[in-house]
Amino acid sequence: MERVLVTGADGFIGSHLTELLAKEGYQVRALAQYNSFNHWGWLEDVGCKNDIEVVTGDIRDPHFCRHISKDIDIVFHLAALIAIPYSYVAPDSYVQTNVTGTLNICQAAMDNNVKRVIHTSTSEVYGTARYVPIDEAHPMQPQSPYSASKIGSDAMAMSFFNAFNLPVTIARPFNTYGPRQSARAVIPTIISQIASGMTEIKLGDVSPTRDFNYVEDTCRGFLALARCEAAIGETVNIASNDEISVGDTLTLIRDLMGRDVKLITDDTRLRPEKSEVFRLWGENKKICELTGFAPLVSIEQGLQHTIDWFVKPDNLAKYKAGVYNV
Repeated sequence: MERVLVTGADGFIGSHLTELLAKEGYQVRALAQYNSFNHWGWLEDVGCKNDIEVVTGDIRDPHFCRHISKDIDIVFHLAALIAIPYSYVAPDSYVQTNVTGTLNICQAAMDNNVKRVIHTSTSEVYGTARYVPIDEAHPMQPQSPYSASKIGSDAMAMSFFNAFNLPVTIARPFNTYGPRQSARAVIPTIISQIASGMTEIKLGDVSPTRDFNYVEDTCRGFLALARCEAAIGETVNIASNDEISVGDTLTLIRDLMGRDVKLITDDTRLRPEKSEVFRLWGENKKICELTGFAPLVSIEQGLQHTIDWFVKPDNLAKYKAGVYNV
């Protein structure tokens, strides 16, 4: 039985990946960020909680990273600060967590002879598409401190492959959505406002397009890459090879929920002009050719699954629909 470490397991994608790995028979060590409440984030809600080892700590500490990487075969490194608006006001936090944290994980993996490291990137590193669909050769464009920190963390991870032959793969998911997603993301923002009975839905710019991927598809992409020797030393998109505007996403959610709502532009939610990523449409040819991966969940199916989760009172109560969360 292979032993895996999932950093950021307490987060949205990390908690779903932890569930998939446990289901697939892996022995999982799941890292949640240390806090004095001993709260495990979304791991509190997973069905496999009693079948995994949960540890709490912080990837900013290199000694801790070395400790949790012992006796591990595969590291899935998802721990990161991800909110773009917060990166405008706290950029140093993003460098510490995303860049230095990745350095610590890679150094620890090398010191402990870990067999594979799957490092998590983001489609935000591409910035507004210069051409579509966006393949892995597309230029990097740091349009926010967050995306700059992820470009830096990707480079740090790949440097360990090039300099030290650490078996690294960079998984670059496009916009993932689904149950348990952070409140600061657009799909939970829309659904939670409608489910809370609001008739005026506050959003920022709704013209940008995104390549949305249901979380189960994203997690299957991670696992496919971890099982693919040919992916070592490669950067690989996990994408649907499609795009939809934020405005059309609102319309689709409204129709699925059967609610007549009005869009209100909230200026506080607008990004600075040169920071907004206006178009994301990812090509998934590389992951399909390397692993045989293909998305299984359509946008309509995925949104319905997500809505079904959010409208449950216990879940909706965890979100502050009337508060803009950066």
